Amino acid sequence: MAKVKKAPRPKAITPKGFRDYFGEEVTERAEMLHQIAGVYHRYGFDALESAAVETVEALGKFLPDVDRPNEGVFAWQESDDDGQGDWMALRYDLTAPLARVYAQHRNDLPTPYRRYAMGPVWRNEKPGPGRYRQFYQCDADTVGTASMAADAEICAMLSDTLETVGIPRGDYLVRVNNRKVLNGVLEAMGLGEDQAAKDNVLRTIDKFDKVGESGVRELLGRGRLDASGAYIDGVGLSDDQAEPVIAFLTSKADDVAQTFANLRAAVGASQMGAEGIAELEQIGDLLAAGGYGADRIEIDPSVVRGLGYYTGPVFEAELTFEIFDEKGRKRQFGSVSGGGRYDDLVKRFTGQAVPATGVSIGVDRLLAALREKGRIGGVATGPVVVTVMDRDRMADYQAMVAELRNAGIRAEVYLGNPKNFGNQLKYADKRQSPIAVIEGGDEKANGVIQIKDLILGAKIAESATLEEWKERPSQFEVPRGDLVAKVREILASQSEGQG
Repeated sequence: MAKVKKAPRPKAITPKGFRDYFGEEVTERAEMLHQIAGVYHRYGFDALESAAVETVEALGKFLPDVDRPNEGVFAWQESDDDGQGDWMALRYDLTAPLARVYAQHRNDLPTPYRRYAMGPVWRNEKPGPGRYRQFYQCDADTVGTASMAADAEICAMLSDTLETVGIPRGDYLVRVNNRKVLNGVLEAMGLGEDQAAKDNVLRTIDKFDKVGESGVRELLGRGRLDASGAYIDGVGLSDDQAEPVIAFLTSKADDVAQTFANLRAAVGASQMGAEGIAELEQIGDLLAAGGYGADRIEIDPSVVRGLGYYTGPVFEAELTFEIFDEKGRKRQFGSVSGGGRYDDLVKRFTGQAVPATGVSIGVDRLLAALREKGRIGGVATGPVVVTVMDRDRMADYQAMVAELRNAGIRAEVYLGNPKNFGNQLKYADKRQSPIAVIEGGDEKANGVIQIKDLILGAKIAESATLEEWKERPSQFEVPRGDLVAKVREILASQSEGQG
């Protein structure tokens, strides 16, 4: 009889493009989300938690590849009797689900509807260094008003949020532009209905930060040689056609009034362009009234958000401090947030135009920025560990840990095999515990306990015995009733030492 093959064991590896988060990383993110939610709540926004799964139809044309609905998202087809069930997908962002929620519940929601949402999103794209297929976003949106006050408020709230989580003024800048101004520039170029040419111009504009004014001129014309020596074909525009784009990209001046004057020259007679400039002026006036100067939020025509559904103001938060890349070169940290007005998104469901504006913060990038600046990511502090010297007295140890927890102190009882005391000490060290508590038979008889300051004391050797451990410095014998007071005292001294 043939031997039955055993099923192969599954490989214990993380799927490509995903990662696991442990202890302190999860705690840091939770704390950041709590801080951000506090700002959003203060501004009058309500929390919304929608499903992680939407129909591909609801996610709509804003996927990277609408002809292949499983491209760009993690999608699958539901099974039904005739094999033609709905396509479902993990949400790609938090904005498309909001459009569906508002369209579905609009009769029960206030208008305008102000909501914030936080959570993971999934993108089925090629992963790279620091680029994962699952990441956290934190969004705030106002649906149902065309007032520029809503856009100004989003920008102010974004500024306040960055400062609240630990990015001071001078280390960030919220930059504001308007897609209507850009559309006005395209009109001034005389491209008519040639959408392909317009798309090529937009892609070229998006390269301004990398290739500069001269590079954009070349790419709008015949083309240019890139750094590798390869020739990149240009859009093929004449110098006269390209001039409005150059005027637009170089319109930013030290004086905001001059910036607006330059923009008016760039859009020429375009009514849409003039409307966009007027909206930017409104936003600037409202922000100035609220005390938000150009050191925090500025009008910047070079901001071109890539998503196709933005219809008006667009904004981006950029961290301006320098970091070193993987090759040791200095560069700015870059963008951690973006958003804008998208007045046509809900219309897909309702058939009626519903104005909306919002912003999305990349939580993981913001956390990385704070780690880069050393504002989070220090040595994690574990719980106080109550060691077990007599397994028959587990109730005594549980009583100790309960006292500590009831006093608001993070604590746990050692739950491994207590036979080898050295293992308990190694466990406390691996947990990065600040304090270990011991009560052996002698201590119990004398009504005392031993409390060890593990941060002040030397690291415990793997083979340390109980007697050796007691002889180390920074160990205190106190009455059993002083457990909480002494632990608090040591934790306070440790906190002062780290400060």
